Amino acid sequence: MDEAALERGRKFFARECQFLLSVAQLEQLPPADLPEVAFAGRSNVGKSSLLNALTNRKVLARTSNTPGRTQQLNYFLIEHPEQGSLYLVDLPGYGYARVSKSLVEEWTALLKAYLRGRPTLRRAVLLIDARHGIKDSDREIMTMLDDTAVSYQGVLTKADKVKPGVLQAVIDKTTAELSKHVAAHPVISVTSSVSGLGIAELRADLAALASAP
Repeated sequence: MDEAALERGRKFFARECQFLLSVAQLEQLPPADLPEVAFAGRSNVGKSSLLNALTNRKVLARTSNTPGRTQQLNYFLIEHPEQGSLYLVDLPGYGYARVSKSLVEEWTALLKAYLRGRPTLRRAVLLIDARHGIKDSDREIMTMLDDTAVSYQGVLTKADKVKPGVLQAVIDKTTAELSKHVAAHPVISVTSSVSGLGIAELRADLAALASAP
């Protein structure tokens, strides 16, 4: 990636990232007037840590060792006077069962309804734990995104916790599987919120999706 794109990404994500609201029902969504990037992934995949790393914050999104902490759609807004504006949407984690079945069903229904019907959703960022690779619950979301033609980008998280040889095997396997899905972005990102690996490149990718000022 060229230095100019990396610098644009750095400047965009250096702006204040405001928390706007939490959404428990589709009727509570803000007006669909700005592009949105949604962060989806299995519970405990590192969504909160990645959002904090992208925005250079320590507490933008609360991190927890307890899966299932994010239970609503959490909206954040970045505005840049030259590059435009972008909503970041932290979605409830999926694939975790240590809560009531009815609550899991509510989260899942909200997640699917949002992904299917939000006209300003420019991209879904699908987080995949580099230690485990793609799971069946990820495949369910991938198929749904394919069916609804929502572009999505695979992002491997926690890469610092995997040995280089094993990591490359996971990268190759993940890339091969994503290549079979029509809505998947052709190149995956490999990241670590601890070491900073891949964060600058992901910032550049996402900043390019902002609306014109």
